[in-house]
Amino acid sequence: MTFELPGTSALVTGGNSGIGRAAAIALAGLGAQVVLSGRDEVRGNQVVKEIRAAGGQAYFVATDLHDEQTARSLAARAEELAGPIDVLVNSAGIFPFGPTEQTTTQDFDSVYDLNVKAPYFLVAALAPGMAERGHGSIINVTTMVAEFGAAGMGLYGSSKAALVLLTKSWAAEYGPRGVRVNAVSPGPTRTEGTAAMGEALDELAAGGPAGRPGSPEEIAEAIVFLATERSSFVHGAVLPVDGGRVAV
Repeated sequence: MTFELPGTSALVTGGNSGIGRAAAIALAGLGAQVVLSGRDEVRGNQVVKEIRAAGGQAYFVATDLHDEQTARSLAARAEELAGPIDVLVNSAGIFPFGPTEQTTTQDFDSVYDLNVKAPYFLVAALAPGMAERGHGSIINVTTMVAEFGAAGMGLYGSSKAALVLLTKSWAAEYGPRGVRVNAVSPGPTRTEGTAAMGEALDELAAGGPAGRPGSPEEIAEAIVFLATERSSFVHGAVLPVDGGRVAV
């Protein structure tokens, strides 16, 4: 086995399930010391147990990310556990769908608090340290519906579209000091969070060349690419991992 990330530390938000879980396991498999966060302590500890059983190093931090304080607190705790963070994966997110006229202020704030505000202040907390050390990688998880209009997905899509722009802005801000900032843009993906969609997920994916939903592990492979030196000349990119759904 080749360890591409020995001696490094990674923070993966939303690491107790879905894409975040797959990313945490994949990064740990490459030798990174991984801190994963989430709200479900039972599932989080299960992921840690799985990583440690495979010979990796991992820690779980239970947190409800929603503002500057919770983001900075998580960043500080992650560095207490694993040392300076070299890789940040902003994977935590919520994706409610529904008509605009039925959206409440609470719905709106909940989506933007987790999908935009939390990654913003995690980057504010961790990117300066990466820049001082002259290296680091930040990967934001966006979505294909940040790229086109879809009925009922305006709230979710717009929050991730904000993250797309932030990805490019952060690349301009921190790239000259050695920090690469990029994003992956998943399409329909089979996770615990999308299980309730049932056949609707297959229908959403059918329009793409792959003709099927993706797996969390397939998205994690793209995250690994952006986290490692395999992508050393990639800055400010949004990598579609959607079975070709946006392209065709």
